[in-house]
Amino acid sequence: MIRSVTVEVPATSANLGPGFDSLGLALEYRDEVTVEPIDGPVEIEISGEGEELAHLGEKHLIVRVFRQAWERIGSASEPKGVRLTCVNRIPHSRGMGSSSAAIVAGIIAAKALHPDGARFGDALGLATEIEGHPDNVAPCLEGGLTIAWTRPDGPQVVRLDLEREVTVFVPDTRLDTKRARGLLPETITHHDAAANSARAALLIAALTSKMGNDVLLDATEDRLHQAYREPAMPASLALVDRLRAAGIPAVISGAGPTVLAFTGASQSESIAQNLGNGWNIRPLNVAPEGARVRSNDSRTR
Repeated sequence: MIRSVTVEVPATSANLGPGFDSLGLALEYRDEVTVEPIDGPVEIEISGEGEELAHLGEKHLIVRVFRQAWERIGSASEPKGVRLTCVNRIPHSRGMGSSSAAIVAGIIAAKALHPDGARFGDALGLATEIEGHPDNVAPCLEGGLTIAWTRPDGPQVVRLDLEREVTVFVPDTRLDTKRARGLLPETITHHDAAANSARAALLIAALTSKMGNDVLLDATEDRLHQAYREPAMPASLALVDRLRAAGIPAVISGAGPTVLAFTGASQSESIAQNLGNGWNIRPLNVAPEGARVRSNDSRTR
């Protein structure tokens, strides 16, 4: 019987400009979450991001999701408690999928530890149900570039291979996703909807065929959400405009305020020299793998 597992979950960037609530990238920057069933109450140790949440016990998101997934999988006796050890690198409330990573970690840990977990095939459905939309949980589970949508029978995903460097510009300030979504209008014009539809299609072609930056610059233009969110993150939108004026395809990552640019380490360094303080600039690769799990003890009792 497996006594504990460690789940490595990648950061993610959703929307990518025009692909609102549908497109996502997995990024090679991972949290490590170790879950061990125990007989006593919940124990939580966190290093890095979210250290202040270690006191939450049963209310911690990963613990809640772990228990929800365990119940969804089947009737095996649920552990009385868990020992949760997290090494968190993904910034919280910055538009890099930290909540999706926590949700996926809880589900994958439950699958690995539950006696019937191997038969549970709806991780995406449960993750989407908890998160509310599939654009971040899909790449966190699958890796690469993902296109997610929802049918009456649940969320669906297509995964595409993508070898590309990106750079994320992470500000010191946080932004609540609910606030960012609250700034979006109920309706948009037919003209803007058509423009976004064309650019979302072009973006998939530009990324997967490695077209030049001129096409990718057009493909990452958005008219659905970014401009409406400017009051909540003016510095981020100003950086997007500055990068795009320099010919660098740049977008708001997820709900923001992180900015993602389709550029590599060498160009990132030159940008960083003129950016000033308040930004953590990190070149990253697209992660070919989504959540991955390793058992820490496979001895049988």
